[in-house]
Amino acid sequence: MGKYTIKVQPKWCKSCGVCVAFCPKQVLVLDDAGKASVQNLEACIGCRLCEIRCSDFAIEVGGENGE
Repeated sequence: MGKYTIKVQPKWCKSCGVCVAFCPKQVLVLDDAGKASVQNLEACIGCRLCEIRCSDFAIEVGGENGE
């Protein structure tokens, strides 16, 4: 398992794809419903760009630096 955790609140996600576009490691994808989903957690470097760029506060990154 990776060093970081990513929690996505699908009910808050508006399917804009900003988190997917800004992730430098392609950790997130849009699922069949168009909602953000974690695909490759092991690649997460904890940069929190997905969390910072989400205008709906639908993503929370925790782990090594931000339990």
